[in-house]
Amino acid sequence: MEKLPHAANTDLRAIHFERWTEAAGRTGDDAIADFAAAAIQDPATARVLSSVFGNSPFLSQCLISDLVFARELLLRGPDEAYSEAFDAAADRASLGDENEDQVKLRLRIAKRRAALAIGLADISESWTLERITSALSDFASAALGASCRFLLRQMHDRGDLALHNPEDPENDSGLIVLGMGKLGARELNYSSDIDLILLYDQDMVPHTGKNGLQHLFTRFSRNLVSLMDERTKDGYVFRTDLRLRPDPGATPPAISVLAAEMYYESTGQNWERAAMIKARPVAGDEKAGLAFLDILRPFMWRRSLDFAAIQDIQSIKRQINAYRGGAKIAVAGHNIKLGRGGIREIEFYAQTQQLIWGGRDPELRVRGTLSAIERLDAAGHVDGAAFSDLKQAYNFHRRVEHRLQMIDDRQTHELPENEEDLERISVFLGYSSVADFTEELLRHLKCVEYHYAALFEGETNLGGPGNLVFTGADDDPDTLKTLTQMGFSEPATVSNTVRTWHAGRYRAVRSTRARQLLTELVPTMLDAFSASPNPDLALRRFNEFLEGLPAGVQLFSLFNAHPGLFDLVAEIMGAAPRLAGWLSRHPILLDGVLSRDFFDFVPGRHDMTAELAEATGHARDFQDFLDIQRRWANDGIFQVGAHMLRGRLEPVDASGPLSDIADTCLTSLLPEIKREFADTHGHVPGGEMAVIAFGKLGSREMMPGSDLDLLFVYDSPSNTEQSDGRRPLPPGQYYSRLCQRFIGAITAPTAEGRLYEVDMRLRPAGNAGPIASSLEAFTRYQKTDAWTWEHQALTRARVVCAEGDLGENLEAAVRSVLTARRDASDLASDVAEMRERIRREHGVDDIWSVKHIPGGIVDIEFLAQYLQLKYAAETPEILAGDTAAAFAVAGEKGLIETDVASELVNATILWRNLQGILRLTVEGGFSEDGAAVALKRVITRACGAVDFETLKQTIETTAAKSAALCQAFFGIPKN
Repeated sequence: MEKLPHAANTDLRAIHFERWTEAAGRTGDDAIADFAAAAIQDPATARVLSSVFGNSPFLSQCLISDLVFARELLLRGPDEAYSEAFDAAADRASLGDENEDQVKLRLRIAKRRAALAIGLADISESWTLERITSALSDFASAALGASCRFLLRQMHDRGDLALHNPEDPENDSGLIVLGMGKLGARELNYSSDIDLILLYDQDMVPHTGKNGLQHLFTRFSRNLVSLMDERTKDGYVFRTDLRLRPDPGATPPAISVLAAEMYYESTGQNWERAAMIKARPVAGDEKAGLAFLDILRPFMWRRSLDFAAIQDIQSIKRQINAYRGGAKIAVAGHNIKLGRGGIREIEFYAQTQQLIWGGRDPELRVRGTLSAIERLDAAGHVDGAAFSDLKQAYNFHRRVEHRLQMIDDRQTHELPENEEDLERISVFLGYSSVADFTEELLRHLKCVEYHYAALFEGETNLGGPGNLVFTGADDDPDTLKTLTQMGFSEPATVSNTVRTWHAGRYRAVRSTRARQLLTELVPTMLDAFSASPNPDLALRRFNEFLEGLPAGVQLFSLFNAHPGLFDLVAEIMGAAPRLAGWLSRHPILLDGVLSRDFFDFVPGRHDMTAELAEATGHARDFQDFLDIQRRWANDGIFQVGAHMLRGRLEPVDASGPLSDIADTCLTSLLPEIKREFADTHGHVPGGEMAVIAFGKLGSREMMPGSDLDLLFVYDSPSNTEQSDGRRPLPPGQYYSRLCQRFIGAITAPTAEGRLYEVDMRLRPAGNAGPIASSLEAFTRYQKTDAWTWEHQALTRARVVCAEGDLGENLEAAVRSVLTARRDASDLASDVAEMRERIRREHGVDDIWSVKHIPGGIVDIEFLAQYLQLKYAAETPEILAGDTAAAFAVAGEKGLIETDVASELVNATILWRNLQGILRLTVEGGFSEDGAAVALKRVITRACGAVDFETLKQTIETTAAKSAALCQAFFGIPKN
């Protein structure tokens, strides 16, 4: 007892001495009272009590609350006292005679006594560190064994099991209890959790009950945790953690041996290999446990590792930031386990090298940390001085760790942050001052980080400015701090998300190679997401993106080779949920970003035609042609979207390229459809066909997600009765079927998705009319039967592709209809009536529903169409393709006032910019309350506003002015 520390807190010591005396008086036992009084008077015993009472409230309570055991401990010493507590926990004689409450009481009293004996042996330095940690670990095994025997016997008595020997329930039971981490290595710390994996061998369990094995052992697991972990008035035995089992978020607390084998063979990660190094059967059927570990030997110890596997192992340690001197370590608040130069770095130093070399050298396959480093040293795999230095540091760190924990029986590893408490822990550790303790602590911390950093020579540090560790089942405190510093507001959620990726729950990360690549990429990903205005949202959307991927190796390799891609991905995830969803469905789109000119310019129509022709020229068959065309279109639309998102292209200017993409696809597709169709039905002699676009494509105002409003017209000689193929068809039927085939090719969902959605409701007689109309029928209908709203739609009609002279003839027919003279009053009334009908059906007040608000897109387009139909007879130039151009012509020609025309052009541009950017970024309606800051910024920039609030005011002002102008031009409809 020579090395007992002084009392760090004399006031606390006095209080505990007083409580000691009071407790002795309350026992009513003269022998105890006499002993308690004598202990205070005896210098040696009083010194022990002073050391405990002035430093550890927990040990003080253990002594004062159990004076009978305190007497035995102080008189006979910690060795005999511990043996007595251990025997009480391991007791087999009472098996079958105790109930659950009695088992809980026995184990809790035994644990309190063992903790007291070990604590006294520790602070007096009567035992070595190895003896202390072994005693803690062996007691945990004894308590687990007693609990398992009780529960198995209980299951036997209930009829769930037919044990081979009810007096020895664990033997041949098929129950496997693996101790992991420090318990497995017999290195438990003073107030440690115990990490367990519970398994059952379905071929060995003597099952006789009605419930299945999974149900049976799930209940067993819960009962075992209750026996060990539940806090009663007598305390607890050990906090118990089952999360190191395979994929803990998706599996029950106990799993079958077969399921575990399959998991480790298919999905097991390198950090799990590292964890399994320390695995040891600590209770249950020891033979079955050893057999299971023998099965896992090829998983744990690989004779040969490929370069990727070594990279992944190294990435485990590189995630922990390694320092080679320089930066100062702050002692106050330092985490002795997880901080720089701490216990974990020593453990990782050993485990990572064991994984790499242990497959070829069985001598390295040991569980203990110091034993492993000693053998690595002997085998020449580590620096010669490393073992000696790390052994000293490890023993020092563990001693500090134990003193921190035995103060209040808390699993803490952090040194106090204030000077007073730092001084107290220094005294408890036997130092005369904080300075002396700090000097020795820093020497060991720097020594560990020096040797740990030596493992990083020539390697890229994955940890950045702090730790980014996502191995194991627990959140790493330093990693949570690092994530917070990076700007994540929910670091625990981020940590859990990344661990989910490592667990291989998504298809994209089920292969070993995918997870290896992902481990390397995670710091780059997090860094990119942290640069976005809402890092948590960006990560959440990336997680959704990852969840939907069918495979990951190709994409992760792409990211690995081109880290800059993450800047774009992070921007998309943080600011454009709709584009993020699109990317999730078509991750191959990222390939296009790698082209040198992706952000330089969007190609024009001529270049698009050449590009698509070259791409489809390699098609193996028609199906392949469709897939290639869809990939090309998706690439182009994604490029335009990326330009819009980054402000390189205003949405109003993006309409042209988006329309060109659609035109190019339709023009390229039609000949292929005709060629395939002609194989069966031949051609219509002298026949011609045209595709007319209406709506957004017709006016070249396409936006992301726009569908195609199409109409088909054909012309054939009057004396042509049928086509000339082996299955001839009359012209009307021929072109209707051909057009159906064309629409099907556009809308069919192939492996690459749909090309576009197609709307045919603008054809003569709507959905009731034929798919394809003859030129004569189309012209007659438009001149005699069409409604005013159909002529409004016709103002945006454009021939996309046509054969022979049909295109010119069709354009002439359309122009003839649009330039016909009209009654101005009837026109205004018809337009106003249709406008009112739409407003009743779709009218909204939300300013972000820009299409249907008063003065919004519908009103503006109706006004342009009204002016076109009213003035086209005298001023055919007003039949410009798009809305803004029509207003501009109206102003130039004096049909409306110049300032009014300017207002309407500006309104049109605002609406198109706003609708275009919302279509690109938002899935469904836009809500400003739930919108990310990044998204608001993108919308504001796209609309040319200085800030979001100014944009809202501009929208409201513009809508009010436009609504008033509409009212002034065509007023209220007649009844």
